[in-house]
Amino acid sequence: MNFDTIQVGIFGLGHIGLPTAAILANNNIHVLGADVNTETVDNINKGLCSFKEPGLDDLVKKAVTNNYLKATSNLDVAAVESDILLVIVPTPIDENKKSDLSFVISACESIKKGLKKGNLVVIESTVPPETGINVIKPILEESGLKCGEDFYLSYSPERALPNNTIYEMTHNVRIIGGYDDKSADLTANLYSHITQGDIIKVKNITSAEMVKLMENTYRDVNIALSNEFALISEKIDVDVNEVIRAANYHPRVNIHTPGPGVGGHCIPVDPYFLIELAETYGTSARLISDSRKINNSMPQHVVDILLDNIDDVGDDFVISILGIAYKGNVDDIRETPSKTLIELLKDKGFNVVAHDPLVSDNVIESFGVKSVSYDEALDADCVIIMTDHDLYKDITPDMIKNNFIIVTRPILDSNKFRENGVNFQAIGDID
Repeated sequence: MNFDTIQVGIFGLGHIGLPTAAILANNNIHVLGADVNTETVDNINKGLCSFKEPGLDDLVKKAVTNNYLKATSNLDVAAVESDILLVIVPTPIDENKKSDLSFVISACESIKKGLKKGNLVVIESTVPPETGINVIKPILEESGLKCGEDFYLSYSPERALPNNTIYEMTHNVRIIGGYDDKSADLTANLYSHITQGDIIKVKNITSAEMVKLMENTYRDVNIALSNEFALISEKIDVDVNEVIRAANYHPRVNIHTPGPGVGGHCIPVDPYFLIELAETYGTSARLISDSRKINNSMPQHVVDILLDNIDDVGDDFVISILGIAYKGNVDDIRETPSKTLIELLKDKGFNVVAHDPLVSDNVIESFGVKSVSYDEALDADCVIIMTDHDLYKDITPDMIKNNFIIVTRPILDSNKFRENGVNFQAIGDID
């Protein structure tokens, strides 16, 4: 394909879709982004971003100014006008922990209306294995075109870390699974305009889908293991994080860090796709399933730590949550364990307030709690640190006005606080 004359259509302009569009557009490739959110589309066409990501604002502004990036809320138009079509839409789970492919299916339904001979369709959305072959390919072939002959189809999982997305997208290895060799070759050519990293081709689409799920499930299981270590360590005179650091000096050991649960758009969701797949084929994914249960149980464990350290309290007992984002130094609240913790505390009748330096007051209060200033949060009867923002790493014992803090991330020195009379409790290090 001649990238001087073609147009890339990107369906989904969120945390992965928009950076992908901006990177391609800044490589002088015409990109038409499509998203059902009209506010997102309007912002992009003004050269603005709807979320925070270092470096992205400048890339979007430059791409729009140079007329290499445009956005539309009409997915059908994007399909008609594009030659390469990337699907980067959300794939959440439903209330039964099953994959919800409605956004992927909707995008592909639009694509089939404009699909033309020679087009390449690439799926980046995380999906259960065999979705490409059993769901996406049949939808696209309803166009009357045949996959592998008239159009080409591939899967390439994204790998990007919030707050470092641009660097990771332009440097990480990309995995590609094509329907056939030509599909894979065309996709590799496309991604050579995105990343400087290696491009690895695997056997087929299903193999590439499996790669993504294995990566995130590995991390989920590792975190669950560290959380089990923490729960055991609390019963004896052990600081689990000190022990993990020591154990990780072993050249073949890499234990992750325990915490109050797992958040983000990938790790707490993707393992369920493998559990679902296993059930489909009459087998079980016991380790994966148990790991999910362990990690989902951690907000309740934080509540248990609280209850073990207080007597009966009245409505005037205030608990402040420091950190709504699911990880430090980002404003991303997707699947944040803070939401579950807040719900559990409110169910028990506690007066809960919250602070986050990066999350807006409106978003915090959408969780049903009052957003308070940093000083007010530190003045609560109990302070619970849920997110490892840099701001919270500077907390000192004298800042904890009522001498009770629960720390769910290893960012503060427990000895310093305990020596100064603070009731300091931490996951994996209970005093």
